[in-house]
Amino acid sequence: MRRTSPPLATDHLVDELITDLRPVRPLRMQSGLLLAAISLFATTIAALLIFGLRADMAAGSIAPLSLLASGLFLLLGTAASVTIISMGRPQVGNDHGGWKWAAAMTALLPATAIGLTMLNGPHALNHAMPEAGIRCLLQGGELGLITATALTLWLRRGAPTSPNAAGLLVGIAAGSIGIFAYSLHCGISDIYHIGLWHSLTVVTAAAIGRMLVPHLLRW
Repeated sequence: MRRTSPPLATDHLVDELITDLRPVRPLRMQSGLLLAAISLFATTIAALLIFGLRADMAAGSIAPLSLLASGLFLLLGTAASVTIISMGRPQVGNDHGGWKWAAAMTALLPATAIGLTMLNGPHALNHAMPEAGIRCLLQGGELGLITATALTLWLRRGAPTSPNAAGLLVGIAAGSIGIFAYSLHCGISDIYHIGLWHSLTVVTAAAIGRMLVPHLLRW
């Protein structure tokens, strides 16, 4: 016959297991959204204070392509941030795929640049201005650290069930908001530059987030 533990012994074991438990304050969606908004505001202010406002915007005029691209990166960064906030509060039935629509729309920028390069030849890439593009990549990535730090801390307080996906989204959010903020300074309004270098900022940040953030979320 299988031996069973006496009821008193089982009760004593349960008491020992719960002795050190402490109540945990549940994460509120409103708190996460406020954190994301503060991060966006802080990133934007940092970009303006460090680099300054682009000349055409300061003069009250901005190229339509720059306005469109900046809006798409802001939309993607916001969508990814909201998804991350939701991932920190896992619930049955949560849908974490809404950011993909924003990603698909933003992907039209590099797709257009690549398509035009195929039509016009490699010499068209001269419009991408590599030197300025590297600055956008580096400065946009640095600005994105504000958002990356805030969202990673949020996830550490929560219980994300998919650390790899969470890391990828942290990178996407950070890169998108970082390059959005830097685009307020970058005065280049060429589809080759924006489509390749600004998009590459998001892709690079996403890869870094996917590699690093999951290690920071493991208990």
